[in-house]
Amino acid sequence: MTAPLHEPTAEAAPSAAEEAALISADAKAVQGRSLGRIAWERLKRDKLALTGGIVVLLLIAVALLAPVITNLVGQDPDAYHEDLIDPLFGTPTGSLGGISGDHLLGVEPVNGRDIFARILYGARISLLVGFLSAIVAVILGTILGVLAGFFGGWVDSAISRVMDGLLAFPQLLFIIALVSVMPNELLGLTGTGVRVFVMILVIGFFGWPYIGRVVRGQTLSLREREYVEAARSLGAGRLYILFKELLPNLVAPIIVYTTMMIPTNILTEAALSFLGVGVKPPTSSWGQMLSGALDYYDSDPMYMVVPGVAIFITVLAFNLFGDGVRDALDPKGSR
Repeated sequence: MTAPLHEPTAEAAPSAAEEAALISADAKAVQGRSLGRIAWERLKRDKLALTGGIVVLLLIAVALLAPVITNLVGQDPDAYHEDLIDPLFGTPTGSLGGISGDHLLGVEPVNGRDIFARILYGARISLLVGFLSAIVAVILGTILGVLAGFFGGWVDSAISRVMDGLLAFPQLLFIIALVSVMPNELLGLTGTGVRVFVMILVIGFFGWPYIGRVVRGQTLSLREREYVEAARSLGAGRLYILFKELLPNLVAPIIVYTTMMIPTNILTEAALSFLGVGVKPPTSSWGQMLSGALDYYDSDPMYMVVPGVAIFITVLAFNLFGDGVRDALDPKGSR
């Protein structure tokens, strides 16, 4: 009887280190990702949205550091440089509106104020009004939209009719009329502070129905979900369902519409300042600069181009970032 050619050999048992590595790899393979992490990974792949977000952050930094930057370049937004103005035509001497090493974006006609410094300070007004009015609109829209969608009935009907009325109301005309009759002192504020405060409140008040309708629709859909019914069956009260079940699931659409509202509010502030009912001189505003450039667009076009480009870049950056956030949080939604 012949012996087998090959004898079976016992497989070597994995070492403790190998077993630990296998367990760690399996744990990583099944590790879940939060919705925030998934959205961030989607957002990172959108180069346009990232570019818009970086520009937005730079604009915020520039607005906050405007006094520091103007001190570094040695320019005061309210300082006159009449020696740089042609006494005959009232326009800046030199090419491109007086652009030089001292005045990076040139100077204004007639008075010679530095445009670069005024653009920086104008960013503070535009972003302040844009952000704070969006916060006012989000707070009102979220509260009233959730109440309308959750309670329904006469509460929903009353809030919906208010929304319809505000959406049909001529917002711009009302703001012009209101700002025109406001006193110079209000709640400890004076002059420009009063106008900025009124613009924030009025723009935010007329903006809440847009986000309120979205929140109402989402709430109508969410209140019929299984987890809400399960919470009711377990005896959860209305406040618990509102704050623990509904509001956390409304964060994504609220963030998206907030990013889309801010550029609209910035344009509204620029339009009001352009019409002369925004901030008062000598406070700098991009819309105010555009209004002053109307008389010099042919002799000094740079005075109109610079604030126009600033508004364009700001609104474009917010829109690109807002679109990217919307796609990251709701990839199945259509533009």
